[in-house]
Amino acid sequence: MQTTPVRWTTDDLELFAGDRRNRYEIIDGELFVTKAPHWDHQSSCTNIGTALTIWSDETGLGKVAIAPGIIFSDADNVIPDVVWATNQRLELLLDEAGHLTGAPELVVEVLSPGEKNEKRDRESKLKLYSVQGVQEYWICDRLQKKVEVYRRQQTTLKLVATLFSQDELTSPLLPGFYCLVSKLF
Repeated sequence: MQTTPVRWTTDDLELFAGDRRNRYEIIDGELFVTKAPHWDHQSSCTNIGTALTIWSDETGLGKVAIAPGIIFSDADNVIPDVVWATNQRLELLLDEAGHLTGAPELVVEVLSPGEKNEKRDRESKLKLYSVQGVQEYWICDRLQKKVEVYRRQQTTLKLVATLFSQDELTSPLLPGFYCLVSKLF
């Protein structure tokens, strides 16, 4: 007997609306459930968001959000840790309810411990963000204090740098932005 796997949709997330202890994401119809992130994870997200916000405020080029939902489609609904979008792009991405409905230029994920969590961020989300048109993707490992930088090369996000504590993080998306990796953790 052959079974068909359940394909979850954005509407199905309403089933979990009262649960504040877990995060629910859907990637290609597959449901991913994770516990609320560790304090240090959230602290890293705040540090990343703060560095990007300071730069954004100085340049006026875009805006930062921490843990926004992105509803790409009924089968792809995720909660990245940090995103940055230009002002122009942001106007096109927000729906009437203020939700992102497309790819911001930059997405940042801070790894949560566990093989399943890492696989989700390194494989499933990398593929999703690549297909959806994200220009740059940072995977931040707070335990190893490193950042893997993926940039769009033609139609795919490719690893272009692995930066460690003493390295400086810069981006062609963010002219004049620089931050010592150690400051993010």
